Amino acid sequence: MKQLLSPAGVLVSFLVTAGSLLAHPARSFPLRRGRDATVIVKSPITAIRWSFTASLLAALAAAVAYVPAVRAQPALQGTWQTLSTQMPINPVHAALTNDGRVLIVSGSGNVATNTDFETAVWDPQSGTITTQPVAWDMFCNGMIVLPDGRALVNGGTLAYDPFHGELRSSVFDPATATFTDIESMQRGRWYPTVTTLGDGRVLTFSGLTEAGATNATVEIYTPGTGWSQEYDAGWTPPLYPRLHLLPNGNVFYSGSGTGSRMFDTTTNTWSAVIANTNYRGTRTYGTSVLLPLASSSGYTPRVMIFGGGNPATASTEIIDLSQSTPQWQVGPSMSQPRIEMNATILPSGKVLATGGSINDEDAATASFNADLYDPATNSFSSAGTNAFPRLYHSNSLLLPDGTVALFGGNPRRGSYEPHIEIYSPPYLFNADGSAAQRPVITAVTAGPLAYGAAFQVTTPDASAIASVVLVRPGAPTHAFDMDQRLVTLSYSIDAGVLNVTAPPNGNIAPPGYYMLFVLNSGGVPSVARFVQLPNANPNQPPTATITSPSTDVTVSAGDSVFFEGTGSDPDGTVTAYSWSFPGGNPDSSSVASPGHVMYSTPGTYTASLTVTDDGGLSSPPSTVTITVTDGDISLTVSPSVMTNGGWVGHSANVMLVVQ
Repeated sequence: MKQLLSPAGVLVSFLVTAGSLLAHPARSFPLRRGRDATVIVKSPITAIRWSFTASLLAALAAAVAYVPAVRAQPALQGTWQTLSTQMPINPVHAALTNDGRVLIVSGSGNVATNTDFETAVWDPQSGTITTQPVAWDMFCNGMIVLPDGRALVNGGTLAYDPFHGELRSSVFDPATATFTDIESMQRGRWYPTVTTLGDGRVLTFSGLTEAGATNATVEIYTPGTGWSQEYDAGWTPPLYPRLHLLPNGNVFYSGSGTGSRMFDTTTNTWSAVIANTNYRGTRTYGTSVLLPLASSSGYTPRVMIFGGGNPATASTEIIDLSQSTPQWQVGPSMSQPRIEMNATILPSGKVLATGGSINDEDAATASFNADLYDPATNSFSSAGTNAFPRLYHSNSLLLPDGTVALFGGNPRRGSYEPHIEIYSPPYLFNADGSAAQRPVITAVTAGPLAYGAAFQVTTPDASAIASVVLVRPGAPTHAFDMDQRLVTLSYSIDAGVLNVTAPPNGNIAPPGYYMLFVLNSGGVPSVARFVQLPNANPNQPPTATITSPSTDVTVSAGDSVFFEGTGSDPDGTVTAYSWSFPGGNPDSSSVASPGHVMYSTPGTYTASLTVTDDGGLSSPPSTVTITVTDGDISLTVSPSVMTNGGWVGHSANVMLVVQ
C-alpha cells in the first residue's frame, strides 16, 4: 500500500533515497507519475545530476511513495539482507557440503605474490567462518562434491603471469575439515570444468597445462582408484567450458562458444558441432543451467544460457536436447546485460539470475537487478535489487533453508567484496509481507536411497504437499555452477506420510548428497533434509587372465617361458595391459601376448598380469609361479646284489650334471 507523506516528508524521504543511491556506482531511478524523470549517480564520490519534469513536487511525492510500495511486496520480489558476517578471504570458489556448511577456496586469492594459500568453512547457521591454510595454490580450480560427501578440488595455479596449471588435486572431508591430496593428473589444469557422471566418476576438461597451453583432453577420476588416461578432444575448448550431464549419460557442452557439442561417455569421444547459438558472439562469463528435470515429463533435458560477452548481452537461449535435431531457441531477456553473472536454481524450479555488469570487471556498469526466470511461463520477473557489485569471482549458492547467499567480487587484484547478501525468495512470504508458514519434514527413510525405489517422507503437512524435489548442492565459480541440478519426484500421499519414488538412475541424479524439499500448494518450501543417492552403477573392475602358461612351471636356467594373456571388463573395455616378469628378460611388457621371456638365474619368481579398463580401474593381478633350477638333475639308483639268501637292494644317489 502506498503511503502519503507531507511535503516535508517528501523532501526528507527523497534526500534519504538519493543518499542510498550513492551506495551504487550507476543507477537509473524511474519516477512513476507524470513523465519519467531520472536521478543519475555517476559514482559514490561525485555529485548527483538531476533531471525532472515540470511537476517537480508531484513527481517527488510519487517517487517517494513508490519506493516503500515496492519494498512492501516481498511476496512478489523477495527481500535482500546484508549479513554482519564478512568473508575473511576472497571467496573465489564455493561448495555446499552435506552438513549445511560452505567450503570457500581462495588459494592465493588472485594475488600473485601471496604464498599463504587459504581456504575457509562458513557456517550460515552460526554465522562463523573458520580459515585454514593449504599446501598449494588452489586458485582457479574446478570443484564438485563427490558421492561420499567430500569436495574434490581439481587443479589450480602453478604459476602467475602467464598462468600455468597445477597437476594436483585434493579432496576435502567436511567431517574432519582436512584436505588430502590424491593422484595427480597427466597434465595441469587451470580453469578446468569438472562434471559428476552418472556412475559417480568425475570428468575434467580444459584448463591451462603446466606449460601454459590449453589442455584439450578429458580425464576421468574414479574415487578410490585415480585418473584415467587422457582422451583427446580433437578441438580446442574455452577455459571453464559449460558442461552438463544429460539423462542419456552423455555430457553436453553449451559454451561459451557458439557451437554446442556432446561428449559420449561410452566411447570417450566428442561429437562435431550439433547446434549453434543465435547470439553470434562468445558468451564470455555468461552462465548455463540445466533446467529442472521432471518425472512428469520423462526428464526432458533443456539447457538455458544467460548473458555473457563484453560488452555483455541480456539475452538468453534454450535448447531441448530430447529433439532429434536440437536447436537453440531465443529466450526472454534479462532486465540487464550481465558478464560475470550467477544463476541459481530454487526449490520452486525458478532460476535466480544475479550480478554481473555490462563491461567486464567494471563496477560503474554493475547489474544490481536480480531476475527470476520461470520455466513454466518462459518469462522473467523482478527479484528486487542487491546492494553490492557482484563481478569477477562472485558466487551464489542455494542454502538448505531455501534462501540464496550472494558473495564475492574481485575485479582488481589485492581487493575483493567481503559482504555477504542473503536473498529470501517470494515463496517465503505471504501476500501481506509476513513470513509464510512452511511445511515441515519430520523424518526421511534412513540410509542411502535406492534408485527407482520408494522411500517415505514423514510430514504433518502431507495433505498440503504439491511438489517433492531433490536439489543437488551447488559448487559455483567463475559465473558457472558445476554441480547444481533439480529433479522433481513422483509421490503419493498417506496420512502424515509421502510415499516418494527416487530418481530412476544416476544419469538423472548422479550419486551423492541432495537437499530434499517438500513444497505446499502455495509453493512454500520446507527447510531441506539432506539425503544420499549411492553409486547406482559403479564402474566394475576388469579381470586379467594368464592363459599361457596355464599353471606354475619349472624350467632350467637359460630356458624361456611363453606368456600370453587376456583381459575382460563387464561394463566397458580393456584399454591397457601390464605384465611384470621378475627375474626375466624382458622384465615387463604392455601387450596382451608378450611371447617368450628368458630366465637365466635360478630362483622362484612370480609373473603377473594386470589390465586397466576405460574407466581407469585396474584388475587384481593374475599370477603364475616360475621356478628356475641351476641345471643339475638328481637321480636315485638302486643297485641289486645277489647274496646266499637272495637279492638284496641298496639305494645310492647319483648326480648327473648336464653341461
